Amino acid sequence: MLRNQLKKYTLILASGSPRRQQFFKDLDLDFEIRLKEIEEIYPAELKAHKITNYLAELKASAFEGELKPNEILITSDTIVWHNNKALGKPKSEQDAFEILKSLSNATHEVITSVCFKTNEKVDVLYEITKVTFNELSDESIRYYLENYKPYDKAGSYGIQEWIGFIGVSKIEGSYANVMGMPTDKVYEYLKKLA
Repeated sequence: MLRNQLKKYTLILASGSPRRQQFFKDLDLDFEIRLKEIEEIYPAELKAHKITNYLAELKASAFEGELKPNEILITSDTIVWHNNKALGKPKSEQDAFEILKSLSNATHEVITSVCFKTNEKVDVLYEITKVTFNELSDESIRYYLENYKPYDKAGSYGIQEWIGFIGVSKIEGSYANVMGMPTDKVYEYLKKLA
């Protein structure tokens, strides 16, 4: 549906995430993938969605001067925000274990920002979803880490995997956002361009 309306544009998804790429396929959009290595460092004073907004824009700024007039670049960033701290991807198995232990029997926020960049402008939107975990036993955390190896995921988990089925007791907000993209907001934004 939207694919035909966006025919005059070329959508560029600047993400190596298989989940985000799959979302764009599932939204039935034509897109291409362009990747650049970005060091994801942000100013220490930034909090919550200001971190993801900053990083999504940082990823887009790497393409400055390279976009053609009909191209729309889309970048995004996701963090888990818990106890006033950003939890990104784990640095080791031990780090992943400690992150999941801290999320056990608690509610955290998953924040994703999406940046849309053209030659004319840059727009950023973000979504916050609250996720509550039941108490996770050390045994179930170890089982998950050994069998699913979620080391490429913010907060050390994928909600669509085993740990999400057995551990998540409540979600407030967008489920897709927890997987890395608020698809409804992205679709609405693109619809306005059509």
